[in-house]
Amino acid sequence: MSFSRSRHARPILAVLSAALPFSASAQILAPAETRLDEIAVAGDRAVPANAPADAIGAEAAATLRKPSLTQASPVGLNLRTPSRGASRLGLTPLETPASLDIISGETIRLRGQSSVLEAVSQNGTGITAFGSPGFGLGAFTSRGFAGQNSIQTLFDGTRLYVGANTLTFPFDTWNVERIEVLRGPASVLYGEGAIGGIVNVVSKKPLFTPLNVARVGLGSDGLVRAAIDSTGPIGESLAYRLNVSGNRADGWIAPNGEFRNLAVSGALTLQATPDLAFTLSHDLGYQEPVRYWGTPLVNGRVLDAVRFNNYNVRDAKITWADNWTQLRTEWTPSADVTVRNTAYRLRSRRHWLDVEQYAYDPSTGRVNRSDYLDITHSQEQIGNRFDATFRGSLFGLPNQFTAGFDVNHISFRHANNFSGTFQETPTSVPLLGYDPGLFPANGRAVPAYATTTNQASVFAENRLELTDRLSLLAGVRFDAPRLARLNLLNGSSFERSYRALGYRFGLVYAVSPETTLYAQYATATDPVNSLISLSGSLAGYELSTGRQVEIGAKGLAFGGAVEWTLAGYRIVKNDLITAVPGDTTRTAQVGQQSSLGAEAALSWLPAPGWRIDANLALLDAQYDTFSETVDINGVPTEIPYNGNQPVNVPEQVANLWINWAFARDWEARVGVQYVGAVFSDFANRAPRPDYTLVTLGLDHQVTPASRLSFRVFNLLDTVYAIDGSVATGGMTRGTSTSWYLGRPRSFEVAYTVAW
Repeated sequence: MSFSRSRHARPILAVLSAALPFSASAQILAPAETRLDEIAVAGDRAVPANAPADAIGAEAAATLRKPSLTQASPVGLNLRTPSRGASRLGLTPLETPASLDIISGETIRLRGQSSVLEAVSQNGTGITAFGSPGFGLGAFTSRGFAGQNSIQTLFDGTRLYVGANTLTFPFDTWNVERIEVLRGPASVLYGEGAIGGIVNVVSKKPLFTPLNVARVGLGSDGLVRAAIDSTGPIGESLAYRLNVSGNRADGWIAPNGEFRNLAVSGALTLQATPDLAFTLSHDLGYQEPVRYWGTPLVNGRVLDAVRFNNYNVRDAKITWADNWTQLRTEWTPSADVTVRNTAYRLRSRRHWLDVEQYAYDPSTGRVNRSDYLDITHSQEQIGNRFDATFRGSLFGLPNQFTAGFDVNHISFRHANNFSGTFQETPTSVPLLGYDPGLFPANGRAVPAYATTTNQASVFAENRLELTDRLSLLAGVRFDAPRLARLNLLNGSSFERSYRALGYRFGLVYAVSPETTLYAQYATATDPVNSLISLSGSLAGYELSTGRQVEIGAKGLAFGGAVEWTLAGYRIVKNDLITAVPGDTTRTAQVGQQSSLGAEAALSWLPAPGWRIDANLALLDAQYDTFSETVDINGVPTEIPYNGNQPVNVPEQVANLWINWAFARDWEARVGVQYVGAVFSDFANRAPRPDYTLVTLGLDHQVTPASRLSFRVFNLLDTVYAIDGSVATGGMTRGTSTSWYLGRPRSFEVAYTVAW
């Protein structure tokens, strides 16, 4: 597959150059980070969506960092870019009393981050990814909390309620315009399940300026990528956008190491009147990920001889299919009123057929395999979200106010083979030279349970400018979900209603037009497990509650050549679930978990041709009051975990990216990601070591409209674990049995062209 430069490239580039100040436009074609795939529309003319400033210098940087109407800048922290991830009022991060990362889609693609998990964990401040295919290939940690029930993932501001701790969409970054990461409690915006924060993936939208971009890539382990992005007008009032991205590879582990996926996004925008627009979009995601669940540890480490071995059965299957349909309406009847409505239908179909647990037995020298699981999910969510924003005055002071509601209906159906008559028989295979075998023919899934959840919420947010420099923000949200669950095996059922109230107060003080200080108090609620798939044993518990206090500062300096943020916080979460002391058959809602931390981020253009992006997060996370009663060799034993580090939570996280445009049309970059040590169990007996990953990149601007990119991932070939399994019984309980390993050193070459 190849592409050649089109006759349309020069007119597009001419528009870009005409819209830039001379000092920038004279050099925009030089850096490799030329923006090929994003053009914003301002009024009736096309302008560049913050073209690259890496090779330009501080004078032009201030101009290039200014946000467009629809795009995030690929340079800097986007402190002046309007966002709806941390506020429905469309405030910039400088105006928001919270910690918010806005990561440009162009930055993500230039750094070779093809998945949302990579993009968030390698660019966001203090946020990491973990998880095996059981979570949908990943979940996030933020500020001491982990998992889909504490850090929400949204697509264009819409959340799919998580069933059985699994979320499989969005996953591809080709259609991403930006990713907004709000750290800290977000229940006031998005409801229960966001005590650690939210990740909002914002897609590219239709434009009335014609633009086409294509990319093809090849890499190690048989990797092949192909993608196309096309947008433009269909008549005077209708515009379209179509994105298609497909990826496949043989994989680095065998057998069952191959994967393939496809992401298709289509959207139409009707500008019915200058004040009224409708956008209908449909997004499809299909994945067949690597059928790998971990590498068994031998004497607590990964042997070189087994690093690339997969111990799953030969006929293992994993498939995920997601469909998201949304109709968004935006009406601006006056300069002071904006009305938005989103109607949506979300569907997910998932299937797993695997053996998922592996443990090396030193007495036999073999690998014991267990958890032969056949599981299917069928989920549908239909809903509507509405909000209206009013700008005016309150008590004679400038004021903005937003209010709205969100209602939805969720159907979830779960089939498995551990609720029926299948009796698992564990197997063992040699450490080397093994036959993977087949999944038992009598171990297939049967319908287990079905749930329906009806959820309604109302929310409001207000910003009052007390003085020219001081503003007060307040927000509140009330959620009322109702769950009904039917056991499809025995016909038993239950219903349960919940009530969740979240609120936030914040002050923002503008020290200068480019520097602000802020303080915030916020509350949040989390379900004790995935809300729409709660079991009867957990249904009687209330939602876990949490609160956060945060202070911070943000700013720009040296004409926009420097952007920086600082934040300090404390979060406390109450009402954790634990076993009742002395009775392993019952659980209780007790305990407390907390985190205390500090975060910093910096984007700096130190000299023409150079750019540095860095962030650092340090925290002290622990179970304050928490214990568990377990059966150890037939004796019920209460084990306290007070002071222990929460599962999967690192206490040190850092990212560093350095760009150098060392010659005309050439740019090099290096990225370093550090993730501190974590534990796979409550008792902190199953550690996973810290790791550092190094990424190298080299871009060559072949023509003004095309770019050749070369990437090396995990340059040092670090062996690292992103998840882990532990022993569940006997004296070895809580010790590590296997690690889910990240990819080894690999490379990729990609060619991108616009016309």
